[in-house]
Amino acid sequence: MATSVTETERKYEAPSDASLPDLTEITGVATGPEEFDLEATYFDTTDYRLARAGVTLRRRVGGEDEGWHLKLPAGEDSRQEVRVPLGRAVKTPPKDLSSLVRAHTRGQNLGPVAEIRTNRRRWQLTNNTGKLLAEVVDDVVTAQTMGSSTTTTSWREIEVELGEAGNRKLLDTVERHLGDAGITPSSSKSKLSQVIGVKRDAVPAVTKKSTAGEVVLAYLHEQRAALQNQDPRVRTNEHDAIHQMRVATRRMRSALQAYGKLVDREATRALTEELKWLASVLGTSRDLEVLRTRFENALHALPPELVLGDVAARMTRHFAPLEAKAHNDSVAALDSRRYFTLLNDIDTLLTTPPFTKQAAGKAKDVLPALVEKARHRLDTRVEAALRTTDSDEPLHEARKAAKRLRYSAEVAEPALGKHAKALRKRAKDVQTLLGDHQDSVVARPVLLDLGRGNENGFTYGLLYGQEVELAHKTEAALPALWHKLSKEHL
Repeated sequence: MATSVTETERKYEAPSDASLPDLTEITGVATGPEEFDLEATYFDTTDYRLARAGVTLRRRVGGEDEGWHLKLPAGEDSRQEVRVPLGRAVKTPPKDLSSLVRAHTRGQNLGPVAEIRTNRRRWQLTNNTGKLLAEVVDDVVTAQTMGSSTTTTSWREIEVELGEAGNRKLLDTVERHLGDAGITPSSSKSKLSQVIGVKRDAVPAVTKKSTAGEVVLAYLHEQRAALQNQDPRVRTNEHDAIHQMRVATRRMRSALQAYGKLVDREATRALTEELKWLASVLGTSRDLEVLRTRFENALHALPPELVLGDVAARMTRHFAPLEAKAHNDSVAALDSRRYFTLLNDIDTLLTTPPFTKQAAGKAKDVLPALVEKARHRLDTRVEAALRTTDSDEPLHEARKAAKRLRYSAEVAEPALGKHAKALRKRAKDVQTLLGDHQDSVVARPVLLDLGRGNENGFTYGLLYGQEVELAHKTEAALPALWHKLSKEHL
């Protein structure tokens, strides 16, 4: 059975003759050292797809947490570690772990790429109540690559990992003490990357001198990373993972549509259609999650005397099988050849972007007009929605236009600064408002179905009435929010 923890740590390069500082000066209490001998075999594809994505998969013997470990990116200095007991398998990673890296392997086999032996000394830094603040380990490492040719290397490194009672300020404090002892931050994020010489693919940096194309490309890199980082979380059904993965696909699609004069629109049209397919597959699960949470919150807010019958239980019986099926359908899509082809096409786009001549222009000169085009699209759709009283569809179209403007401004924000940021926030306000309206539109027929034929439909009717009232309020609030957005200019 797999278990998961989030670890936050920093690595440091230590000369062989460097001495650790007195750790008791940092927290007052430091126990150790304890000594361990660790042996680990690391697995990857032959072209190191996991390493390039900042992912490591190993089988380690020795220490308190021996077993199979999969480490996934989880933000600055942090990684999510999924653990599985050793078992009998030695040359083949457990399916529980190999399935979580399919967004990277895409059908390629995983095999051993390095063996690493570590002699570790560990100190634990605790507070006065005995709670763990951090662990400091001093590792002497001997590593050997595996494959058609092998190389052996050795080095010494220091790792500092936060404990349950620690914080990032403590990491900074420890780093200062280590620096005084001549121990500096490591250029490698993992032992594996140091031995094979492969670093994680970096998102291109945006500067004041960046071209318009470079700004868009950096944004697309970010969304590719977000999509792949959310993939394993969707597979394990983690909270909000479906939403975040779907948002990444929509951001990428919106960027390609809005900036089609920079990244040739005809060359990306098929890709945006596949991104739309993926968002649609994920959308079923996400929509059910939103509806269930919406109903649960509304029900919880009602006075108990107005909740008649087994409303909560009936809602659970309604949503549970639908959400289970939707999750299984999402995972099946993520295991499909179509999805792997989509990821390959994204990689190709980022490696050889189909830039137009306009993409070579300065970002500050080129981007504003394209963002304003997205604003004009929103203006047109809001005007149409305000003229329509017998359909909710124009408001839904206005919401999609607000989303495109938001993401268009988000793309340009690193280059255009505070004005793009302000516009992005105003567009988000409009999108959120109209999102509430659309959620109400979707919720009402579901409440009708739940209440129909029930022995007591009073509570369902009450919730239905609240949804109608909310829709009227959002419609009334739209002109004012739209007016605020119209004041923001690039």
